[in-house]
Order: sequence, then C-alpha cells, then structure tokens
Amino acid sequence: MPRDLRLSRMLHVLIHMDRHVTLATSEQISKMISTNPVVVRRMMGGLRDRGIVTSEKGHGGGWKLARPLSEVTLRDVYEAVGAPPLFNIGPTADPSACLVEQAVDSRLDASLREAEAHLLGQFAEIRVEDVAKDFESRAAEQPGGVPAFGAGLEPHFDPDA
Repeated sequence: MPRDLRLSRMLHVLIHMDRHVTLATSEQISKMISTNPVVVRRMMGGLRDRGIVTSEKGHGGGWKLARPLSEVTLRDVYEAVGAPPLFNIGPTADPSACLVEQAVDSRLDASLREAEAHLLGQFAEIRVEDVAKDFESRAAEQPGGVPAFGAGLEPHFDPDA
C-alpha cells in the first residue's frame, strides 16, 4: 500500500505560503508538491472548509492563509485532508472463524487504536509554526545562513510561474 502524502504535502504548502508566497494558485502549488492542480484544489478545499486558508477566484486570485500558523495544529491539517489512515498495518478486514486470527486481530486492533489516539494527541499539541521554525533552524545551519527562497530550498517551485 503506498504512503499517503496529503498531510506532509499540505504542511509543506502552508509553510511556503507563510514564509515565501502570500498568494498561490493551484497550478503553482501543484508544481511545489509535484501533483495535479485538481488534487491541489481538493486538498486546499479541505483546508478552506476548516478556516485555515481562503481562496479568491479569477485573475489575480489564488489561495492564502486565513490565520497564522501558530493557530493551526498538525491535527487540524490532518483532519482537513480527510484524516487518512495513520498505519499501513492492522487486523484483517473480514471476520474470521479461525480463533488464532481472531486473537491476533483483537490485539492488533486494540494496540493500533491506542497508538492512533496517542499520535493524534501529539498532533493536537504541535503547531505548524513549530515545524516552520524547525525549517528555519535547519536553514540557518547551512553555510551562509538562511538562503534566499529558490537558492537550494525548493528548486522545483518558482513562485512567479
């Protein structure tokens, strides 16, 4: 099963929107995260529905942040992108008559529910601003300090395109 990248992609987009690009079109964002603009609109729509971003249609329009990253948690973004499954493992989908499989499924299900609750609790404590500050710390450790946007940070994204 392939990994679901919606959460990490939208965190990436939100940090760019806060630090580098005030207003971005779906096409620009699609280049930033290497996907289709239709996919971007669907994901950004979830963020808009949660009050994280706003959109303006037409010429000169695009997506922009509706509130500071310090007011947005990882859990907010996770839920906005549809709360994708957190784990690629788990019990079988169909009930089984096998008592061994029932025991395995029961323990896996209980453990995964507990792990998910713990992880979602952590997501609720982490602000997107915390992740952005981590980016800035990493960039500051680069030779020459924080590079200008486009100087090795995101060579695949041109905010003026």
